[in-house]
Amino acid sequence: MMNMKIRQLSLSALRNALLSLYALFALFPIFWMILITFKSDAEMYTTTFQFHPTLYNYKEVLLRTDYFKAFLDNIIVSSGAVLVSILVGVPAAYALARYKFKGKEDLAFTILSFRFAPEILVILPLFMIYQALGIYDTYFGLIWVYQLITMPLLIWVVRGYFEDINVEIEQAAQLDGYPWYTVFLKILLPLIKPGLVAAGLLAFIFAWNSFTFPLLLSGFRIETVTVASLKYIASDTVHYGQMAVAATVAALPEVILALLIQRHLVRGLSFGAVKG
Repeated sequence: MMNMKIRQLSLSALRNALLSLYALFALFPIFWMILITFKSDAEMYTTTFQFHPTLYNYKEVLLRTDYFKAFLDNIIVSSGAVLVSILVGVPAAYALARYKFKGKEDLAFTILSFRFAPEILVILPLFMIYQALGIYDTYFGLIWVYQLITMPLLIWVVRGYFEDINVEIEQAAQLDGYPWYTVFLKILLPLIKPGLVAAGLLAFIFAWNSFTFPLLLSGFRIETVTVASLKYIASDTVHYGQMAVAATVAALPEVILALLIQRHLVRGLSFGAVKG
């Protein structure tokens, strides 16, 4: 009995040690990015951990450029894209999960294919269409084109959660006299909340990190953080410290959202993974 307890403690210690090593390996790039934000350009290559910390990079990026405007533009565009995807994609996911009609799977696959199509292949016709419609370099234009990134992902993820809900729950509620929209809003949506939160966060991350669409479909009025970061390499030298500051600040919304909805996120990513 004593040997079994010692063996279990040894295995637990080994598992914790391996998990700690993996955590260090996974978090080291973030630690290194934060570290070089405090380095000057002169000490970027000559030192590792022994250097003179400075806030020069933060002052250059946050106080002497329009990075905060790009940050706000990115929040507006990404949040607007996710909101539109939820309003349109959730009913579409329900229809694909519940109704049977000819070509349903072909339609679902076509929607999914939009997500995996290379952005560079469609950017030229989109640029011409945007110029003709007068929506180039506008919030509406970027939110619209971001649906190619966010909506297919959200529809396919949420569709799986609707399929995991027994249809008899809806039928029982309707037999009790509840109209369809009440059943959808007060019964089905709370049941798929974890999956919707997880899909919404993933859609926000993909929209937030988008580069090709805002680079070519926006100009001087609208600028996202992914495009704004280019100015730190488009000069006589590459300012890695300033790039690190821009990347660190840009990662904050994703990290904060993931921490705030961590409980729903873990449940949403695991819910429906095992079907019995």
